[in-house]
Amino acid sequence: MARDVQITFDCADPAALAAFWAEALGYRLQDPPGGFASWDEALEAMGVPQENRNDASAVVDPGGSGPRLFFQRVPEGKQAKNRVHLDVRAAPGLGGDERMAALEAEADRLASHGATRLRRHDPKPPLEAGHIVMADPEGNEFCLD
Repeated sequence: MARDVQITFDCADPAALAAFWAEALGYRLQDPPGGFASWDEALEAMGVPQENRNDASAVVDPGGSGPRLFFQRVPEGKQAKNRVHLDVRAAPGLGGDERMAALEAEADRLASHGATRLRRHDPKPPLEAGHIVMADPEGNEFCLD
């Protein structure tokens, strides 16, 4: 039996990182619980102190097929290279120069939202189509693929 997957990010600023990944993936912030017009209203009703209201955030695929991304505040910063990373499929079906141009355009777009470009890997046929390694605003590596 297949299982649903949630991807969890340890981070310093859950709201900001959730907003970045929502933009990067075309996701949206998760709605507040039923009966509440906003997360502030829900957290107030739950008795969550103001200083803890950015302890967590989540984004979801509006189509319902992709995994939920959960962001939780942790006290320590990023320590080392990711052992697992996301590949953002930004140029499906494209090859060669057209593919790399699409990846470059997406790298520029995400950089305008706080990402950092780390390096480009040009195509090496027949097995490598080329990709760009990026980091999100908190330094988590991901690839534009």
